Formats: sequence, C-alpha cells, structure tokens
Amino acid sequence: MFTGIVEEVGEVVEKEDLGDSVRLAIRGPVVTSDARHGDSIAVNGVCLTVVDVRTDGAFTTDVMGETLSRSSLDGVRVGSRVNLERAAAVNSRLGGHIVQGHVDGTGHVIARTPSEHWEVVRIALPTSLSRYVVEKGSITVDGVSLTVSGIGHDWFEVSLIPTTLEMTTLGRAEVGTRVNLEVDVIAKYVERLLSTREDEPQ
Repeated sequence: MFTGIVEEVGEVVEKEDLGDSVRLAIRGPVVTSDARHGDSIAVNGVCLTVVDVRTDGAFTTDVMGETLSRSSLDGVRVGSRVNLERAAAVNSRLGGHIVQGHVDGTGHVIARTPSEHWEVVRIALPTSLSRYVVEKGSITVDGVSLTVSGIGHDWFEVSLIPTTLEMTTLGRAEVGTRVNLEVDVIAKYVERLLSTREDEPQ
C-alpha cells in the first residue's frame, strides 16, 4: 500500500526489452536507501517489485505485458523522469489517501491554467472511470494523491500547489502527456457491494 506522497523524482537509466516484458533500471537514491530485493516501489503510481538494488543508487524492476498495456510505462525510455514512492510503513502517517498502486487506466492532460500560486490541470479520463470521481474526492495521478477540484463528463481537474509542481513530474506534464490514473478503491468496493445486493433474490 502507498499514500500517494511522492518521495522523489527518479530517472530511468536503462530499459531492456524482454519480449513480453521489459526490465527497467531506475535511479532514485532516496527510495533505494533502504530497499531490498522483493520490496515494492510505486513508479508513476504503478506498484513494482524490486529485483536488485545497485551501488549507483538505482534499482531494477520487471514490468509485465499486462502492466505495460494498462499504464503509461510502455512509453518510458532512458532519461524519462518518474515519480517514486516506497510502500507505506504501518507506523507512518497516512499523508495522502489509500493507494494500491493498481492503475485503473490512463488519461491525458488537456489543459493547464496557471495562477499566481498554483495551477489548475484538467485531465481527460475514460468514461468508464468517471463514475468513481467526485468533487473533493481523492484520485491518484502518476502516483500523486490529489483532490478533485472540478469534474465533467469525461474530465476532472486538480489544483496543484507549488510543492507538487516542484517535486513531482506533474509540474512539467505538458498538454497531451499521458498519465496513470487510480481511482479511490473505496468507491469501487461500494459499487460492488451495492450491485451484489441488487442481484440478491428478494
């Protein structure tokens, strides 16, 4: 489990095509400071397993075809900047919201409106996910826990504070940039429970 509070922006330093998967080497000295084989690290909101930790501050991880088809990681290349977060510790504060690292789909940035101290970013999303998004609710964009500030039929908006703009890749995400989306898991469980109740015989 993660919280959506990005610890650092890392860099993809190697990408090896393995046919039905890829192996990435990602440099991130903060997240690798105590990482071990088998640990979980969220990369742009995707929960990945550490294969190896190198002495140069990088870790390697395998990304399966299923993950590549459902996330924007199929488009990363050497030099790409990515948001990184270690799995939450049970004794730590939950600064964001409950994030599983299981991407529900991808969207793309369709507008950026700067203000003096923040920036409003509008993101298109699949209509199949829009029912899970509510104003003032939580959503994860490229691994960043954000509050929804506006919604439409097939888009939502988030307001990014200076810290988010400076310390995550969202500060440099241009119009057209593809982003990973994870909706609030609680909304999905509620929907499932209600649909099961409706299917039960009266």
